[in-house]
Amino acid sequence: MLDGWRAQQTARFLKVATIAARERLVRRFVAFSGMYPWQWTSAEVEAWIGELRSGAKPLRLSTLRGYEIDIKMFCEYVTDPRYPWLSECEARFGAAPRQVFHEDNSIVHVSEYEGDAARRPLTFDEVQALFDAADGLAARIRSRRRKGAVQALRDAALLKCVYAFGLRRREAVMLDLVDLRRNAKQPQLDRFGALSVRHGKASRGGPSKRRTVLTVPEMGWIAETLGHYLEEVRPALSSSGSSPALWVTERGTRLSRRAANEAFCAARDAAGIDSSLDLHSLRHSYVTHLVEFDYPERFIQEQVGHSFSSTTAIYVGVSNEYRNRLLTQAIHMRYGTDLEEAAL
Repeated sequence: MLDGWRAQQTARFLKVATIAARERLVRRFVAFSGMYPWQWTSAEVEAWIGELRSGAKPLRLSTLRGYEIDIKMFCEYVTDPRYPWLSECEARFGAAPRQVFHEDNSIVHVSEYEGDAARRPLTFDEVQALFDAADGLAARIRSRRRKGAVQALRDAALLKCVYAFGLRRREAVMLDLVDLRRNAKQPQLDRFGALSVRHGKASRGGPSKRRTVLTVPEMGWIAETLGHYLEEVRPALSSSGSSPALWVTERGTRLSRRAANEAFCAARDAAGIDSSLDLHSLRHSYVTHLVEFDYPERFIQEQVGHSFSSTTAIYVGVSNEYRNRLLTQAIHMRYGTDLEEAAL
């Protein structure tokens, strides 16, 4: 059964690692239940999910949904009449495989994003405080004449780049120098008018998605930040000239995702911002702030590389100030007056 399922997925050009992970998951469930697929019932998978969501380290909701989907796909394969498994199992064992996940025992998909609630967008003031703290770390190290000032300057520029283009962590660290692009509509930004993202988040089993992120006018300051980094900071990092990577270490190697996380955490803690927030919060902030800048939904969706507008909507957490502005505009359009006069 697993050999046949592997062949089916290979024919769809899915990644070898994706196929192998799905096989391991099926074997894990077999080990848990002590049963073969033609013996499985819904009760076994319900008990399995119940165990995985309990204990000292319960799995996340999104992870458990992924498990359910993989087992469901395997069951769809072995119950498909176009393959021999139904008749084969019936003839050999007197029992046929069945679909064990159904509407009543599957996790309800209420939203595209189900990660930590702490990944909320930062306010404009919090973003500014974060950047000020990142710049301050570099100045503090330099004033004490200690090593690490150049790395701190790099980290500050990295955080600003993540926010200015709404990048994921991997997208940011995988940027190369050649990914900096000009935009004929904004010649004043020189080579920083757009960013080519070649390592976007892939669909399940598929290749990395590519997109071009345009520099919006409100983020035009990123051109000066990146220009300073390329001219003053990056050359000061040892052996960086031979690396194609945009963000490099003092040894000239590509910056790791872990280092990017640590850069955010250091600036976050220095700024006194909620310690539960992580680097992905800057991407949420980018989406929210583009909404508050009144960019169309479709434009924002293309900028951040979301396949569905529903995903983009989950990233949005607009401020009270923005909602009040919309309310004032609505009242003005309806009554031809301002909020105070309408109240009177």
